[in-house]
Formats: sequence, structure tokens, C-alpha cells
Amino acid sequence: MKKEVLQIETFPNPFPERDYTIDMECPEFTCLCPKTGQPDFATLYISYIPEKLCIELKSLKLYLVSYRNEGGFHEKLTNIILDDLVSACQPRVMKIVGDFNVRGGIHTTVTVEHQAKKSTK
Repeated sequence: MKKEVLQIETFPNPFPERDYTIDMECPEFTCLCPKTGQPDFATLYISYIPEKLCIELKSLKLYLVSYRNEGGFHEKLTNIILDDLVSACQPRVMKIVGDFNVRGGIHTTVTVEHQAKKSTK
């Protein structure tokens, strides 16, 4: 069964003619280990250059909290979050780093990136 995606709200970019970077640190990300069902903890670092829309922070927080009861491998969840955020705001560039706490003696960091396609006009 596919997880229901909460609405990620956006607002108009106040300076769409300029490249600037928005960096967000989300130190309380929690999901469930798909093997043990035990909680996994991570800090997510989200960085993007907006196009026409910016991500509204409260809706981002609620979206991320919705993963608390979701099981998934770190690689899968980090990529899904990137896809959902890109779908919501269509940024010029976006990068997400999932810095997961040690599990089984191994520290995992997953980095995923999106680069908008250049217009051929």
C-alpha cells in the first residue's frame, strides 16, 4: 500500500529573477527500520534554488513528521522525499542529504540531487 502524501504547501518566490539558495536543517526526522520495525533517526539537510515557488515550512514539517510510522530503507525514503519536494515546488536545483544515526554499527548518509532541465528556447 502506498503512503498518502500530505500536501506540501508553497508560496510565490519573491525574487524569481535571481538565483539564491534556501537551506533547511531538519534534525528530528524519524522513520521505521523495514527489517526490525525499530525507529531510525536522521537529520535531513535540504538545499534548493527556487524557480517560481518556495516551500512553506510548517507544511514541510508536517510532511516529514508523517514518516514517523513509515518503514523504509534510507535510500528509498530520501529519494521519495526529493521527488515529493521537487513535485511541489519545481526548483531549479535541489539537494537532500539524509544523515542517519548509526544502525548496527554503521553510519549512513544518503545524498540525492535534482537539476531542472534547461529550456531549449
